[in-house]
Amino acid sequence: QVQLVESGGGLVQAGGSQRLSCAVSGTIFSINAMGWYRQAPGKQRELVAISTTGDNTNYADSVKGRFTISRNNAKNMVYLQMNSLKPEDTAVYYCYARILQSYWGQGTQVTVSS
Repeated sequence: QVQLVESGGGLVQAGGSQRLSCAVSGTIFSINAMGWYRQAPGKQRELVAISTTGDNTNYADSVKGRFTISRNNAKNMVYLQMNSLKPEDTAVYYCYARILQSYWGQGTQVTVSS
């Protein structure tokens, strides 16, 4: 069974930084993609950043230049460094991994105060 556990998150002032971490555990042969999604109140879950095989990365336009995704493949971990945070970045952030199927973490709240 595969589990994703996020850490990080919390309350931060606008303009500040925060780092999210996600550890993937369980029976893992090969992780095809790891990334982060977020869901704000009343909105649909949206892609924030994703890293796929070959170290290809893709970011939402709203976070380009501010957020950076990175992976430690040896430890099956993925990180999201968030800089220049804005109140509109407030959401629950979910870790995502695609192995033979898609897996999700439980989510971690990020709140950016103005």
